Amino acid sequence: MPKTDPSNRKRPNILITGTPGTGKTYTATSIADQCSFHHVDISSIIEASKCHLEYDATLETHVLDEDALLDILEEQYFDSNEYFEGGLVADYHSSSLFPERWFDLVIVLKCSTEVLFDRLTKRGYNDKKRSENIQAEIIRVVADEALESYEKEIVVEIDNNSIEDADSLLDRVNQWHQAWLNDR
Repeated sequence: MPKTDPSNRKRPNILITGTPGTGKTYTATSIADQCSFHHVDISSIIEASKCHLEYDATLETHVLDEDALLDILEEQYFDSNEYFEGGLVADYHSSSLFPERWFDLVIVLKCSTEVLFDRLTKRGYNDKKRSENIQAEIIRVVADEALESYEKEIVVEIDNNSIEDADSLLDRVNQWHQAWLNDR
């Protein structure tokens, strides 16, 4: 049985996903602080490890080398002696590339298009990139991907438009975490 088998974990692993600008990194960092989890910022790992195939100038982004990324994550986090017992919270805008066995809870952050527009503008996204991300939010690309990639029982969609939404989410995750521990 692989170390990453959920039945071997003493603590859960959580994936935070959502369209860029929905608050994934802030949420994952907050959960890590609150629950004493290790935060795995997938985008930072991609950048530091240069898991790129090419650069898409139109979207101003690199094309991901998924195999290279998964090899790094498996070795450093999901099959390492330090982390195989769980306690990880990872964030990334896509969920389908990760093995289902890695996560016990998948949180899909959503936000209104008005809030998303402002957040992406503040980040300096060009019109095309901002428009594509807003369109992805409208048609539920990230949410549908998560629901297709994981058991529906572990996927939770949550609005994240405000600090109050973020605080409520942290309370819910803390309650879920305690229930998960009690069930073990």
